Amino acid sequence: MKRICIIDGQGGGIGSATIKKLRDVFEESIEIVALGTNAIATSQMLKARANRGASGENAIVQTVKNVDVIIGPISIIIAHAMMGEVTPKMAEAVAKSPAKKILLPLSQENIEIAGLGETPLPHLIEAIVEKNLKIIKE
Repeated sequence: MKRICIIDGQGGGIGSATIKKLRDVFEESIEIVALGTNAIATSQMLKARANRGASGENAIVQTVKNVDVIIGPISIIIAHAMMGEVTPKMAEAVAKSPAKKILLPLSQENIEIAGLGETPLPHLIEAIVEKNLKIIKE
């Protein structure tokens, strides 16, 4: 069974929406681990039907070593992002993880990724499932 880690912060809205879509498509054939930079984000992702969840720096640093896929906003690899919720250790652990990383081009930071148009979150989540995770469906 594939272990997919969803990382989010602040209110957990991006992570929750992603988990709901993954559950709709894959039902219980994957394990979803919700990692929040704070307890509120983790709680919201657990309500969206993640299998397990944890919050904070150490949980993220330790868990990303042992998952197959990491999904989250691009902010999860930027130290001090999400109003300071992403610590340098978190960003480094995610970047160094051997897991495949699928990063959503959404950021509140003063960062723009050239060549990308503004795509609504539901369309980005659909692309994750259809283009990046279709191998799990097959």
